[in-house]
Amino acid sequence: MKTKFTLFILASFLAISIGFAQKKNAPVNMINGKVSISKYHNYDELNKMSKGSLLTLYIERIEVIVNILPNIAFATKPGITMASLGIPETKDNKKALENNQEASADYFESTVEFQKKILPYSDTNDLIAAILFYEETLKSLHTYNDFKAD
Repeated sequence: MKTKFTLFILASFLAISIGFAQKKNAPVNMINGKVSISKYHNYDELNKMSKGSLLTLYIERIEVIVNILPNIAFATKPGITMASLGIPETKDNKKALENNQEASADYFESTVEFQKKILPYSDTNDLIAAILFYEETLKSLHTYNDFKAD
C-alpha cells in the first residue's frame, strides 16, 4: 500500500514537472490579451445607450488598442510569435517581450482605474465621439497590409 502511494506521488510530480517544462519553452505570442471587439456601432446606437454602457465600450476599445497598436510593426492579429517573424528566441528577446507585455498590462490596469474614476464626468457626446474614433481606428487595421510594399 505504501509503495503504491509513493509511486503515485512520484508519478504526479513527474507529470507536473513535464507540464511546467513544456509551458516554459512554449512560444510567446507578440500580441497578448483582448484583440477584437464584438460589434462596431454607429452614432444613433451609441446615443441610445446609457452612460454606463458607453463607459464599458470605451474601456473595451482602449484594451484592444493597447494590445495591438504598440506591436503593429510585428503583427495585427494574435498567434504571431517571435519564431514566426524570424526573431531569435533568445533569453534576452523573450525577457524583452515579457517585460513589454507586463508593462502594457500595468498601463492598461492603471488607465482603467483612472477612467473608471474620471470618465463618468465626461460629456456623453464626447464619449460617443471617442468610441466612434476608436472603432474607426480598429477598422483601419483590416487595411494595414495595403500599406506594405511587396
